[in-house]
Amino acid sequence: MTASARNVTNLRGRSRAQDIDRLVGARMRERRLMLGLTQQEMAELIGVTYQQAHKYEKGINRIAASRLFGIARALGVEVGYFFEGLDGEPAFKPTPQQRLLLDLARAFIAIPNRRHQETLCAMARAMADSGPEAVV
Repeated sequence: MTASARNVTNLRGRSRAQDIDRLVGARMRERRLMLGLTQQEMAELIGVTYQQAHKYEKGINRIAASRLFGIARALGVEVGYFFEGLDGEPAFKPTPQQRLLLDLARAFIAIPNRRHQETLCAMARAMADSGPEAVV
């Protein structure tokens, strides 16, 4: 059982609503950060205020089913994503290569100059086309 799942169960083995709200909020925050979004950008995507998005992430305010569906769509995941790890099922753990890809995507998005982005893409394509013999 994961640490998140343990935190959601009380002494009688039943889930507490507030703990589940915190888990859902934590998963929302985790996905938002994976995508490199700020809370303000997230709020705009789902049509709420910054403060409301913050309260969702902290588990202070419960997310209605219709809102959760919209959040899932905005973040590009299934609704079930927010409940992973609840029943002792392992939560997604990215591989080292996936972590590098995420880091690369965040850095790419942060490049303000469109020409620099295009140059970086061209360089990556050239490196990929050079084949494995060129890798040092």
